Amino acid sequence: AAGFKLGVAIRRAAYSHGWFKTHRLNRPVVSVGNLTTGGTGKTPLVRLIAEILLKRGWKPSILTRGYGRSSGADLVLLQPASKREPDPREVGDEPALLARALPEVPIVVSSDRYRGGRMAEEQCHVDVHILDDGFQHWALARDVDVVLLDVTQELSDQALLPAGRQREPISGLGRAHIMVLTRTELGDPQPLENLVRKMNPKAAIFHASTKLSEFVDINNGRVYPPTAFEGEPVHAFCGIGNPKAFFADLRKWGSKLTAEDSFRDHHVYSGEDLGPIIMRVEKSGAKAIVTTEKDAMNSAPLIGGNFPFLACVIKAE
Repeated sequence: AAGFKLGVAIRRAAYSHGWFKTHRLNRPVVSVGNLTTGGTGKTPLVRLIAEILLKRGWKPSILTRGYGRSSGADLVLLQPASKREPDPREVGDEPALLARALPEVPIVVSSDRYRGGRMAEEQCHVDVHILDDGFQHWALARDVDVVLLDVTQELSDQALLPAGRQREPISGLGRAHIMVLTRTELGDPQPLENLVRKMNPKAAIFHASTKLSEFVDINNGRVYPPTAFEGEPVHAFCGIGNPKAFFADLRKWGSKLTAEDSFRDHHVYSGEDLGPIIMRVEKSGAKAIVTTEKDAMNSAPLIGGNFPFLACVIKAE
């Protein structure tokens, strides 16, 4: 962790002194990022920010690396379309999810976010960019830095990579313009807010919670209201940055969990993964299998089992 901290400082200094170049796009850039390696609820907030900008008359693009994709071109532009269903293997699971949720927003998938932003400006005539997971992406200049912090996870400079999940020291919060404390429905935000105020007194602070909008059956597209499985036993699994928060949310929303299966973040599910889950559901008497929208992008429809296979459709508030 000490070596990683030194490496972060050297890289930051290289950009500050101009040894590495920072490029600026023609249109303003709003970065949405984390201090940790994920699991803070970033994708729902990116969606919310895009929806807010659209309602106010802006034409946003989303610039994303497309983490987890295994094939496809170096740069992919998803043009606005009424029905977009890109392959998660070619664009990444989170961009594929955003493409379906925000059909009117162009999404550019590339490790070179400057090149992607120029393409969005030239071909889609956007007037603002949302830089997904951009807090440590110093190669692209930004006008607003939004940083998400999960109130259920403690911050500590002893938890820098690879010892923990933190990408840079807590002092990095001093660069943020806006900080969003997420999952406030699961914990007290005050201790984290006190730390944030100490590190950055000028930043605006918002509290965000996760709201269950509906369940969608991955097999047949059937939509269930958020109260459909209150008090019912369900088998939950996920492969996200903070699986404990997902399971805690399910319990808060009224479900009784017969199992909590965790996989690595961005895991692509095979029959070998889902087959044992089906067998355990049949033995436990669970009424459904439940996972996240992102995991649904990485799962094929279930073969076998007479029970719903549900994706939780969530929104940030």
